Parts: sequence; structure tokens; C-alpha cells
Amino acid sequence: MAGPAIAGHGPAQAATPSDRFGRMFPNLPPFIAADSRSRAALTDMGKRGGLLDARDPLNEGPVRLITNPELSPRNRDNPFHTAGTTFFGQFLDHDMTFDTTSRLAVPTPPESTPNTRTPALDLDSVYGGGPVASPSLYESDRIKLRIESGGQFEDLPRTANGTAIIADPRNDENMIIAGLQAAMILAHNRAVDHLRGQGVPTNQLFGQARQLVTWHYQWIIVHEFLPQVAGFGVTQDILAHGRRFYRPEPGPASIPVEFQGAAYRFGHSMVRPSYRANLAGNPDGTAFFGFIFDPAGEGQADPVDLRGGRRARRRFIDWQTFFDFGDGQVKPNKRIDRSISTALFNLPLGAIASGDPPTSLPQRNLLRHLTWSLPSGQRIATSMGWTSLTLDELAHYGLGLEHNTPLWYYLLAEAELIGDGIVLGPTGARLIGEVFIGLLQLDSRSYLRAAPANWRPTLPAQRPGSFKMTDLLRWARVDPASRAQ
Repeated sequence: MAGPAIAGHGPAQAATPSDRFGRMFPNLPPFIAADSRSRAALTDMGKRGGLLDARDPLNEGPVRLITNPELSPRNRDNPFHTAGTTFFGQFLDHDMTFDTTSRLAVPTPPESTPNTRTPALDLDSVYGGGPVASPSLYESDRIKLRIESGGQFEDLPRTANGTAIIADPRNDENMIIAGLQAAMILAHNRAVDHLRGQGVPTNQLFGQARQLVTWHYQWIIVHEFLPQVAGFGVTQDILAHGRRFYRPEPGPASIPVEFQGAAYRFGHSMVRPSYRANLAGNPDGTAFFGFIFDPAGEGQADPVDLRGGRRARRRFIDWQTFFDFGDGQVKPNKRIDRSISTALFNLPLGAIASGDPPTSLPQRNLLRHLTWSLPSGQRIATSMGWTSLTLDELAHYGLGLEHNTPLWYYLLAEAELIGDGIVLGPTGARLIGEVFIGLLQLDSRSYLRAAPANWRPTLPAQRPGSFKMTDLLRWARVDPASRAQ
């Protein structure tokens, strides 16, 4: 694929309010008309057994799909990502974007659609509006966040009917994302104790603890997550030479729909059909394995799958399955490609924010392109200066979609064909990298804006001066060593 044919900065975008969605490429036309034929074609593309289905043999059960990856030859493991990359990426999404009003396949102006998360990587999905605006999230001291126990280990605070008391209900969609939310709560609470021990005045404890945790979290995004998914070179190039396409200045930061509706959904391709939640959570001391979602779990008090919204003794996460603590227990992600785990073609309605069908996640992703009138992958690639994928490299689906391909599908194909599914291709990497780095650069409270040159992590880390997800989990005391105590 040819390198970029353009240099320098493109035109600045018109300002979009920060509480609305915007566009990165406002002058590009929709990839297809939003009519009944296009809706039917996209629905067919995203159906179970269709073009995107990895055809995992779910009848083999959740354990064998992990221990015998050859059973799913279309759904390849990514040897350079750990299983936790997916869920950290999901956690980031819930920290910066939440659309509760637009409808699938109904064209909607992004600028008229509220984003109910702040478009910043500021952990508002954990802190809500703060102790005054969101008191239900906090202990009576209004400094520490509420946390409870689900049996052996921590659980989110819940109402009597099991509903999680958290700022974003999506962070209880599955056990892993709920576990990350709990880990962030514990990280904050330990930061409060740490700062109190250093003599920080009580009236400053909350603000300083939030900044301490948030800056370390942002460091992980820039120095661990983005290099994993977009590549180290692309990440460093954006930091060193600036953004060329995500440029909302002089207005405030907002989330572009090319990112929200398509590009950042690349993570759905990394989801495994099943996971080992913990090493000894079952009543007999065996490991708890489960499909990420399984229809058999519907209505069960302690579901056989890993859906959220339930409290039971075994519903906790042993993080050595998801991040590499050096003990040989970590499991890999799936590759970024056009094979989506079969378990994602039948989501429980409780895992869908709007609570309505379709239940196929690929169908929802593809129909979202019509909602936002998104440009084709080819047009965005050429606008960035790349030679687009050829017709032979894209599915000949009909309706001209091989010439004007849905952006989400195009970026999965690009990652598969150029990056071998290990990392995003050039279009996806640039789009993802620029939005993440841009959100940090445009946030006056982020470490990248407030102290870009000289700040380094200060919390304990395996490698001084660095800070990774494993370090954050150790700080929160949910790591294997802390569990063993």
C-alpha cells in the first residue's frame, strides 16, 4: 500500500459543542443511501452465519475454545495482545462517548445528538459528576468511592435488585468490564489513603486523588494501549508531528462519528467467544470458564456466561488471565480482522444500551453507518493520502459495496490484509490515534496538556518511570499477589 501522498495540516473543522457528536470528514458523502435495500444488505452482511461470522463451534464449550484454538481456524489468536486489551478498550469507550438518543439506520445529524459522557479521558464514567453532583457513588465522607463485596472479592455497589450503582450502566455489561470499574474504584480509594498519609489536607484529598489516578490511566492509554492497537510508530508520529485530520480547534473537543460509529468498533473483532474469568471461583475450587454471552444464561441468578448485572460468589475476575503478570496464565486476544466471534451475533438485550433488537452486534455496527451517513472506507483512506484497498481485497457483496465499503468493515479488512490482524492498518491507526491523542491534548486537565514534557508516573511500578495496566491492578490490590494474601 502506498504511503501518504499529502503533508501538512488539513482545514480546521467547524466547531461542534463538546456535548454533541461531530465529524472528521464533513465534506465526504455517505457511502450509500439509507433506503430499504441498503438496510437489508447491511443486515444480511451482519447476520449469524454470514460474511463476518467466525463460525466458532460453540457446541465445543467455553473451555475447549480457549485450550484448542485450532477448533476456530477463522478466528485467530493475536499473540501480541492479551485478552484484557479488549476490555480496557471498552472501558475507554465508555469514558468518552454514550449516545442514548439516535436510532439505528435512521439518518441523524451528529451535531443534534447529545453525548452524555464528557469527550475527555477523565474517568467521568467512574467519578460521575463528583461527590456533590453524584453522591450515590460515594461513601459518607464524599472522598472515597463506594465498593462492595460479591463473595470472595470486590463487586460494584448494587441496589436490592442487582442494578449497579455506577455512573455508566454499560460498565456492568459483562464481568470483565465490571471488574475494571471495581479496580478503578479501589485504585482511587487507595490513592486517598496514600495522599492522606502524605499530609494532604482533607479538603484537597478527593481532587488530588482523582488527578493521580486519572493521569496514570492516561499514561497507560498513550504508552501501552495505543502502541498495541495503532502501533508505536503511528503513536509517536502523532505526538511528535501533530494531528492532521482530527482538528476541532479552535472549538472544544467533540467525538467524531467516524470514530464513534465505526472506527473504534474495531475492538469487537478482538473479543474471544469465551474466557476464563478466574482460576478457582467455582464452588469446587475449579476455574470459572464461560462464553462472553450465552442464551442459556438468560434469567439465571448466577449465569453460566460472563454477562454482568449479577452478584454471586464466583463472579469476580482473576486478572492474570487478562494481563501478563509473568506467571504464564495470560490468554491472548483475537486478531483485528473480518472474523467476529459467533457469541456476539446473539447478545442479551440487557447488554444493549437501548434494550432493543437487532441482537447481532455486527448488524448493529453496520446499521450505525446509516444513522451517521458515514463516508466509505475508500474515501477516508484516499482523503488521508493512502491508496485504498482493491476490489479483489474486499467482498463483492453487491449494491456497489465493494466500491463504497462500510468504514467499520473496511478498517477490519485493512488491519487483516496489511497488519495481519496484529495491529490496525494505516487508515484505522491514524484515525484512532489522532482522536485519542487529540482528546488528551485538548483537555486542560490531562497530563499531556498540563505537564506534557516533564511528568512521569509516580505510583509504584515494575519498571520505574513507566506504568502499565499490571501496575494499576497491583496498586488497586486486585493482582494475583494481593489475592493470595
